[in-house]
Amino acid sequence: MRANIPVSLVVPGHQDFEVTSAILNELDQRAGGPGRLAQDVPALLREVIDDVIQTPRTGRRSYDELEKTEKTYIGTRVEIMLRALLSLPRGKLDALIAGIDTDIKHTMGNNWMIPSEAIGHPCILVAADEIRSRCYLGLFVARPEYLTASANRDAKKSISAAGFSHIRWIFADHPYPPNFWRTIPSTSVDRIVSGRTGNERVMALFREVQGIPISRDTIESVARQKDFMRRIRSDDGNGTRDLLRSDGILLLSQKKDKKLIQELNLPMGDFISYMPRTDDEKQAARRAGWRI
Repeated sequence: MRANIPVSLVVPGHQDFEVTSAILNELDQRAGGPGRLAQDVPALLREVIDDVIQTPRTGRRSYDELEKTEKTYIGTRVEIMLRALLSLPRGKLDALIAGIDTDIKHTMGNNWMIPSEAIGHPCILVAADEIRSRCYLGLFVARPEYLTASANRDAKKSISAAGFSHIRWIFADHPYPPNFWRTIPSTSVDRIVSGRTGNERVMALFREVQGIPISRDTIESVARQKDFMRRIRSDDGNGTRDLLRSDGILLLSQKKDKKLIQELNLPMGDFISYMPRTDDEKQAARRAGWRI
């Protein structure tokens, strides 16, 4: 997304203030109250983008590595998932909100492409900046005077430079979770995804990524097998937790090992692996029942 976004002119007295207020009020109500959209939409974007990149299966780590059709599919998925998140009914356009036909547009770039059928109608604008891990959600009435004069081959127009000031932001330049796989070295990713079995890949995951919380979703995507949690807990002594412990690595869960995680000054998350190094850390692990 462009670095310098102008201050919104959509305030009381603006021609789009009332219609965007009606839409915003219903969105907030459906989301569960003001501020919930800023919590739920970033997580939704992370899930959608990661589901298409599929690092554990493809080895790809970034949006730029996707095929053109996959990038297009992300926009479709965002529309579908946002509508599902808020239980929005379909209208003549993507959604019917406060009785108003509204389009939903998503971009991973600097602008949105507005189709001819959406001109004159309100739009929900969604954007994700993967490089900076920032996201945007706004309301915009696609009036012709806010759009570029030229159109692309599909007769879609963009928002003009002046038109950006007529976007009413619900949130802008807001943080959202980075792609987990871009936070670790590419060599570690290669070692994790090259495992032949689910157990091998999960073992490599916890060996390569220590001291960093790992979600259940990440583990499931790496394991690619049913009942992956049983293999983490135990498997006749061959479970991930037992094998890591034999190497001096603790595999801790927030649910069962919260106190020890706090004693080791580790961040909270679904799971985290860690090799105690100091005598104090080893003693804390032993007090918690770990044999190391």
